[in-house]
Amino acid sequence: MESYALLVAATLNAGTVLAIAALGLLINEKAGVVNLGAEGLMLCAAIAGFAAVVHTGNDWLGFVAGMAAGALLAAIFGVLVIWLNTNQYATGLALSLFGVGFSAFVGIGYVKEKLPDRPQFAVPYLADIPLLGPAFFKQHPLVYGAILLVLGLIWFLYRSRTGLVLRAVGESPTSAHALGYPVRRIRLAAVVAGGALCGLAGAYISVIYTPLWVEGMVAGKGWIALALTTFATWRPARVLLGSYLFGGVTMLQFHLQGVGVQVSSQLLTALPYIATIVVLALISRNPTWIRVNMPASLGKPFYPGS
Repeated sequence: MESYALLVAATLNAGTVLAIAALGLLINEKAGVVNLGAEGLMLCAAIAGFAAVVHTGNDWLGFVAGMAAGALLAAIFGVLVIWLNTNQYATGLALSLFGVGFSAFVGIGYVKEKLPDRPQFAVPYLADIPLLGPAFFKQHPLVYGAILLVLGLIWFLYRSRTGLVLRAVGESPTSAHALGYPVRRIRLAAVVAGGALCGLAGAYISVIYTPLWVEGMVAGKGWIALALTTFATWRPARVLLGSYLFGGVTMLQFHLQGVGVQVSSQLLTALPYIATIVVLALISRNPTWIRVNMPASLGKPFYPGS
């Protein structure tokens, strides 16, 4: 039973990475912008966060550095696609390729660096509950922060005026512009906010999830987070549930190996990506369902005055 409690704990930890990144991409897409550069963006944030902790010894400064790196790259992406009207998909792919190469170059000197001893977190009293304590109450604060982020984003998108304006920009930027809203600035703000969250997810990987730096360590999580927004039909709560589902699939490979299941290690490693393909294939069988939930102007450029 203890091994299952540890599996649940690892699932929550792995799902947090995907949830934070996917929620950032959700904000982008609610404003009508698709950012395919999440993978490269998260890698740059991962090395920025790791380097910050190496030099300062403060995890939270590492998170700030990761968010700053993510926001900066997202701002550059936003200017290119929103003001210069470059193709969103091509620009996102270029950002992803740039991030992979740039992070590898910058991170050469940090491959052998080690972080200070990792602090252990536990919720007082609750962490002592048998089975439930190790599974749910010995997590990093950002694990609980991801849940609060989902609740805050639900309120923001569906209860606040600013959130309603953001959704309106994603549905019909021409109508929002006619009503006097600065569509381009709103989209840029959404892209930067989404980039900051992707950056936080990247920093979490290198500082907490696997506290080290290795080239390409994000290992496709940016692409899975991107797929999660479609899987969740652009709903924050479903993003969280989907993140835990994919986090569980990721951790299941290690659990099966630990209990001695005789399955090819390559197949186990491929499980998260197989699950992603299967889920997207199932969703794509009902295009009407996707069309109803997808922001109407997703991926479409906006030309003021047109």
